[in-house]
Amino acid sequence: MARVKIDMPSAYRFSCAIPVRIGDVNYGGHLGNDAVVSILHESRLQFLASIGCTELDAFGTAMIMADLAVLYKGEGFYGDILTVEVTADELTSAGFDLFYRISAERDGKTAVLAEAKTGMICFNYEQRKVARLPEALKQKLI
Repeated sequence: MARVKIDMPSAYRFSCAIPVRIGDVNYGGHLGNDAVVSILHESRLQFLASIGCTELDAFGTAMIMADLAVLYKGEGFYGDILTVEVTADELTSAGFDLFYRISAERDGKTAVLAEAKTGMICFNYEQRKVARLPEALKQKLI
């Protein structure tokens, strides 16, 4: 089976710190894959807030996640303070991709724990259909 590959950007526009909570740890004693997806969601909300919008109110549109890919590269543990970096790229007429890098400090070095991409689509919930990417949102993302 072929492994998933993500062409990650070299720079990120936003970063936030998210602690690993005890509920984020699985029976293997490390950060669970389901918790990584929740951490991506939290960091996405913080990124959107930093540009003045939310998933439901993004300069005249809402957005939904169309796809998700995660590459797990290392372990996270209870008490870690994760740095999650986020940036947008690959804008289209109806959406964009968000790229994420999750890391933690290990022995004075930065250890990348996961890299991820979410495909975000603009969506009109009243009409239940895909919407255009508003110019104001586009300008905030680039």
